[in-house]
Amino acid sequence: MSKLKNLIGFLYFSAFQYKTPIVLGIAYTFGVLGFFALIIQILSGLFIAMHYHSDIELAFTSIENFVRNVKEGYITRYVHANGASAFFIVTFLHIGRGLFFGSYKYPRAPLWYSGTIIYVLLIVTAFLGYVLPWGQMSYWAATVITNLVTTVPIIGNQMVIWIWGAYAVEGPTLNRFFILHFLLPFLLLAVISFHLIFLHQVGSSNPLGFSWLADRLYFSPHYISKDAVTGAFFIFFLVYLVSQKPNVLGHPDNYITANPESTPPHIVPEWYFLNFYATLRSIPSKDYGVLALALTIICLALLPLFDNSKKNSTLFKNRISLQMFYITFICLTYIGKAPLKDPALLLGLTFTISYFFFYISLLLSPIQKFMPRSPFVI
Repeated sequence: MSKLKNLIGFLYFSAFQYKTPIVLGIAYTFGVLGFFALIIQILSGLFIAMHYHSDIELAFTSIENFVRNVKEGYITRYVHANGASAFFIVTFLHIGRGLFFGSYKYPRAPLWYSGTIIYVLLIVTAFLGYVLPWGQMSYWAATVITNLVTTVPIIGNQMVIWIWGAYAVEGPTLNRFFILHFLLPFLLLAVISFHLIFLHQVGSSNPLGFSWLADRLYFSPHYISKDAVTGAFFIFFLVYLVSQKPNVLGHPDNYITANPESTPPHIVPEWYFLNFYATLRSIPSKDYGVLALALTIICLALLPLFDNSKKNSTLFKNRISLQMFYITFICLTYIGKAPLKDPALLLGLTFTISYFFFYISLLLSPIQKFMPRSPFVI
């Protein structure tokens, strides 16, 4: 009972007593939208799980039966599928806002680290969910991605067999992926709770990078109204996708049941994995490709250690490298869906180098190291 009271008290404080800087704009609502998207995914996923069969003979048909024969099943299915894309969109925007306004700087490094853990859990959860429909693209995406584990020295081959639960992607693999996909969103909720606790300890950043305690507002009603406006746009966007373009972000081959004996001519993951896929395949060596793939996440996670600047917001810094970082991310996403040949391979390698150059430029910037810290910078 005491834990429930503490939870209610925490939620009450977050909504009504938590003070935020007065200058926060719409860009600071993406975090709340991400939490809202997670709740939508959990609720819609629960209804789908009630009808899903994690058996390689029944998985595909169980999804089709849910869409065609369960009342409003097609809405729930497409809300869940397109909700994942909407979730990643607001997550990318949230990370991009954090980069632009230096929200990873002291004293908010723990907040950034917890946010990175949320991002990694989201990637894993989305990948597991993509496999569950057991379509052609789902099966071959699972085969390709899990085989990357074999690059781990010494124990790689044994690890991938353990992940599969067999000697190939088969029934045990689907069972394991289903259970993990069901449980990980609740782990995401737990990590998000710690993320909020860290936020309350250090306070929100702001576009200027400065903090005056007098210029703060209670979260409610000022910022709740802003969240409500962006939430309405989020709902409108999701409704538009579900009602008008339910398959625009998917792949048509995933409406064909999985066939291990027929490899698709062009294996493409979901759009929110295309930037990683472009990095992976742009490097000829499988081992170095997986290393580069891992470094894309590691460098992002360790960003507070790269940036030596004494200023937080890019409003007071050179924005060229950050703008190039945004362009690089978009270009890698676009290149990831192109056929596996030049010029896509050459462009993928070029933009992969550009991606890591952003972190190197932060380390080597001579101007930032000698800039004095203002007593007002947080």
